[in-house]
Amino acid sequence: MTIWVNEQIDSCGILYSCIASCNEEAARDCHQTWQAKLTTTQKQEGWIARLRTVSSWDEVPVNALKISF
Repeated sequence: MTIWVNEQIDSCGILYSCIASCNEEAARDCHQTWQAKLTTTQKQEGWIARLRTVSSWDEVPVNALKISF
């Protein structure tokens, strides 16, 4: 199983928000939206939007919104 994990990480390296899904298309759409919504200031400060895959729900951060569709 592949789980797509979208993470928005602030300039201190703290996970600001996270959404996980088994739907690749939805995950990529979410990632593109998060990338586009990062302000210039956030980017300069070191904020990032990251998309990664994991193979188990145990590897998904606890505070993630988990979407199954």
